[in-house]
Amino acid sequence: MINPSTYGWIEKFFNKNEHHFIDYSDNYARFYNDIRNSGFIYGYTVSIPLEEPISTKGLSQDEVTKIALLNALYAVFRIVKRTNDSKVFISEAKGFYKSIQRENYNFLKTIFPSESDLSKLETILDNRIQTNSNFFSKNFSHIITNALLFIDVLAFHSYLVHGELSNKYLKDFELNCIKIVSLAFQVKEKKTKYDELLVKLFENSLRYTKLHKIEAFDIEKVTLAPMHFAIEKFYLLDLTEMALWSDEKLEPSEQAFLYRIAEKLEISTDDLLESSVAIAHFISTYKEEIPYFNYSNPVKHFYDQTNKTVSKLVGRNKNRLVKEISQSKELMVLLTQSTTRELNENEKKKVKKQLLDICKTIPSLTIFLLPGGGILLPILIKYIPQLLPSAFNENLEDE
Repeated sequence: MINPSTYGWIEKFFNKNEHHFIDYSDNYARFYNDIRNSGFIYGYTVSIPLEEPISTKGLSQDEVTKIALLNALYAVFRIVKRTNDSKVFISEAKGFYKSIQRENYNFLKTIFPSESDLSKLETILDNRIQTNSNFFSKNFSHIITNALLFIDVLAFHSYLVHGELSNKYLKDFELNCIKIVSLAFQVKEKKTKYDELLVKLFENSLRYTKLHKIEAFDIEKVTLAPMHFAIEKFYLLDLTEMALWSDEKLEPSEQAFLYRIAEKLEISTDDLLESSVAIAHFISTYKEEIPYFNYSNPVKHFYDQTNKTVSKLVGRNKNRLVKEISQSKELMVLLTQSTTRELNENEKKKVKKQLLDICKTIPSLTIFLLPGGGILLPILIKYIPQLLPSAFNENLEDE
């Protein structure tokens, strides 16, 4: 069995599957359909598209995803370059990731100067999915972060076609994704207070686009950055399907919205129908296995679970938290006032910055510093005023 958590797994993967890789030639439609049917597009990989299936039994979802990412990258390499040479692929993949994450790559090069291209690629792929290597991974946010991993595949494809990749491609495509997601949330007829949390999960899953919040877009005025390949358009359509999917049923306005998006993407009605059927089939088949779809309101479940987790962390670190917070009277005042009034944007920034500084000093709270951890700060802030000394609260009232 291939274990993506041990050194040498990429070489083993290529050796074991030398004659099992699918020859897509230039059939992008077949490639994309295989990737979609494997679940990689939806952020929950259930299989690896190969002529001979490999067992994923005993592997974590992150480990399976790592194999799926490698296999998808190699597939587009073979389509574009028309060669099966895995050594050339490894060199190209390393060059691609060096171009999009130069800072991290140079850091790895400093630590491991004598590493081979193959071992560097293993480290890089591990780094690509490390956002899920925290306590989020057993909940639902990995559905979002892993679904956006397909952007790596699209960017690698563009890199191979053009021989280089500008940050503009990555930023433009992510912005397309966020516009699509924002529009989808706007047209959802059955909105709940948890939709805001779902939006924040998308915001915190972005790698190349720095947004403070997802803007409200008008579908009639929105302009999508140019896309030159069908797989880019198909992916955006599937992302729209994911954003709309909540109760296994699309309302008439949501269906009309899908048709409008397909029109903007210049996707045929047949391809739209195929996308809708694909996600419905995938979810009905694997619903019991996917945490996100295991509950009538998956975002509420995520919120409830994280509430419990944060509550435990606050309880276990109560004394240390009170000690650190008490050293800043301004922070204590703002936290206490937050229980009786809405803080303004400037005050919220001050609270966030000072709390993150405190989290750096308490090992158990460093989870708030991890990618995506920012969405939990409002939950942390909710519990902290309960820890403040009652004498301080009384004095605050006197002021």
